Amino acid sequence: MSSPIPAVRLRHVNDAPLRTDGEFVLYWMIAHRRTTWNFSLDHAIHLASEVGKPLVVLEALRCGYQWASDRIHRFVLDGMVDNARAFDDSPVHYLPYVETTDGEGSGLLEALGHRACAVVTDEFPSFFLPRMVAAAGRTLDVRLDAVDSNGLYPLRATDRVFKRAVDLRRTLQKELGPHLGDAPAARPLADLDLPRLGRLPSEILDRWPSRFDSFKQGALPDLSRLPIDHAVAPTTARGGTAAAQEVVNRFFDERLPRYADERNAVEARATSELSPYLHFGFVSVHDLFARLTEHEGWTPERLGDTANGARRGWWGLSEPAESFLDELVTWRELGYHTSAKTDDYRSYESLPQWARTTLEEHADDPRPERYTLDEFEAATTADDVWNAAQRELVRDGRIHNYLRMLWGKKILHWSDGPREALDIMIELNNKYALDGRNPNSYSGIFWCLGRYDRAWGPERPIFGKVRYMSTESTRRKLRLADYLQRYGPD
Repeated sequence: MSSPIPAVRLRHVNDAPLRTDGEFVLYWMIAHRRTTWNFSLDHAIHLASEVGKPLVVLEALRCGYQWASDRIHRFVLDGMVDNARAFDDSPVHYLPYVETTDGEGSGLLEALGHRACAVVTDEFPSFFLPRMVAAAGRTLDVRLDAVDSNGLYPLRATDRVFKRAVDLRRTLQKELGPHLGDAPAARPLADLDLPRLGRLPSEILDRWPSRFDSFKQGALPDLSRLPIDHAVAPTTARGGTAAAQEVVNRFFDERLPRYADERNAVEARATSELSPYLHFGFVSVHDLFARLTEHEGWTPERLGDTANGARRGWWGLSEPAESFLDELVTWRELGYHTSAKTDDYRSYESLPQWARTTLEEHADDPRPERYTLDEFEAATTADDVWNAAQRELVRDGRIHNYLRMLWGKKILHWSDGPREALDIMIELNNKYALDGRNPNSYSGIFWCLGRYDRAWGPERPIFGKVRYMSTESTRRKLRLADYLQRYGPD
C-alpha cells in the first residue's frame, strides 16, 4: 500500500531497510510539533498500519543548541504539554524527553531506532536540523524517512533557487494549483486503529526518562536547573498548539479584514503574529489555507490562468486574503526554498553580486555613529525608534514587521562594515526572536543587505545601491507615540 503523502514530500535519508520484525514505527518529531495537519505523522501512521505495529513518537529537547534559553525552551515545552494531552487519547505512545545536561540524550534515537521497523522525521531546511538528520541517517541501521510538511509548495517540486519574490510567484502561478489538492489529515488521531505499546523497555526509560505523566498534568521542568541562558526570559506569549489556535482565531475574527491596509501600521495591531507558531510547527500552513478558503468561500476554479508574478488577482480572493497569502506562501516559502537549496544561505557571500559589490565599495565610508554588539543589545543608541524596536525584541521576542526592516538597515548604518552588521543582526535576532533561526527570519535579515531586492538610486554613503531606509521617513509614515511609550527605557 502506497503512502498517503505525495512522493515529492518524501525523502529516504539512508539506504537501510524497513524491518517488518521491529517492535514499532518511530516518529522522531523535530520540527512539525503538532498532531494535526502533519504529513510526517500521516506517513508514520501509514507505515505502522502497513506493518501492523505500534507507533512511538519521540519529541526530545536538547539543551546544548546555540542560543538555548529559557525563552525558547519554555515555548517548546508548552507545545510538548499540548502534545502529551493530544496523544493521551490515542493509541500512539508519546515519549517527551528533556535533557538536563548537555549531551545527556545522546544515544536515545539510536537505541529506539535499533528496535524500530522504520524511523520517520521532519524535513526542516535551517539551523542545525539538516546536519542532525544527516548524521542520524548515517548512524541508524533502519530506514529513515524525512517528510516535508513545511508549506503549500513542496521543497523538492523544483530545483530552482529563486532570486526574487516575483520569480517564485510566477512559478507558483504556473505550478501550485495541483499541489493545493494534497493536504495532510486534519485530525489523524481521530478513530485511529493501531496496536498499543504497553511500555518501552526499562533500559531505555531508566537512562532517558519520559516526562509524559508530568506533561499531561501541565507540570514543566524547572528551567533554572537547566544549562541554558537564563538571561533571555520567557515572554508572555505561550507556545503550543492550543495557543497557536487562539492566535489563529484572533487573526481571522479580528485582524484579517484590516490586514491589507494596516499590516504596516504599528499601532493598528493588524499583523497575524503567527510566525513563532509556524516556526516551531505548532500550526500548519495547510490548516491556515483551509481556514482562509473556508472563510472566503473559495474553490480552486477561482485561480487565475496567467503567470505574470502579480501580487494580487491570481488567487481569486479578497484583497486582505491575497495580501496575507503573499506573506504566508510567497515570502515565507521563498526563504524555505533558499535555505533548502543554498548551502551558504547564512553567509555574507550568499548575497547577490551587485549587493556585495556596492556594499564593499562603501564599506569604509564614515559612519554617523558606531555601536558595538553590546550597545545594540542594550538599546543604547541615540535613536529612540531603533531603541524601542530592540526593546520589543528583547521583551516580547518579536519586532513589528515594518520596524524590523528599519532595525536591520540602521545596524548596517552604524556598524564597522556590512559583514559585522550581518553578524550582529543574526546574533540579536536568533538570541531573542521567537521566530528566529528560521528560513523566513534569515530572509528578513538578508533583505536588509539586498537579497531578493534590486539596485536602487540614488547611490548613498554606506548603503551604496542597497535600498535605503531612515528613521525620519519612518516617523513620517507611521504613528509611533504609543509604541515609543510602550517600549521606552525600563
